[in-house]
Amino acid sequence: MSRIHGKGKGKSKSRKPAGVEIGKIPSSASATKEEIEELIVKYTKQGMSPAMIGERLKKEHSVPYIRQYTGKRLNEILEERKMAPEIPSDLMDLMKTAVGMHAHLTKNTQDKYNAVRLKMIESKIWRLSRYYVREGRLPKGWKYDPQQAELLIKGKA
Repeated sequence: MSRIHGKGKGKSKSRKPAGVEIGKIPSSASATKEEIEELIVKYTKQGMSPAMIGERLKKEHSVPYIRQYTGKRLNEILEERKMAPEIPSDLMDLMKTAVGMHAHLTKNTQDKYNAVRLKMIESKIWRLSRYYVREGRLPKGWKYDPQQAELLIKGKA
């Protein structure tokens, strides 16, 4: 497959190290499955995004892969506890970027480079939102609208 917005073929990807098995906690681990799930819930209540939770668990608690310790992905744990965000975090991050670029382009109307980049980001948002509607993570008929996204993001901030 090729990249969405670039010349590369998109072959590069991250791979887990050879010794990582899902559900098998390493002998050097200091945290248990229940402790990790409690930390995830605690950090979610503090308002952290799933990506930030993963980074904090990796840095502060030496948990490189949540799925290896718990047997579930971070979003699966949040969905079980009914704490998952209504809009997936990757879509929300793209919408924040697009809102910032819209604000920039209202002040700098001659910035053609960022106008093109905004179109690329919005096409990613539309593609991703179609996927989430199809998978049932967003309600049927959910559409991206730049003005609604701005209100949604300002309400979250």
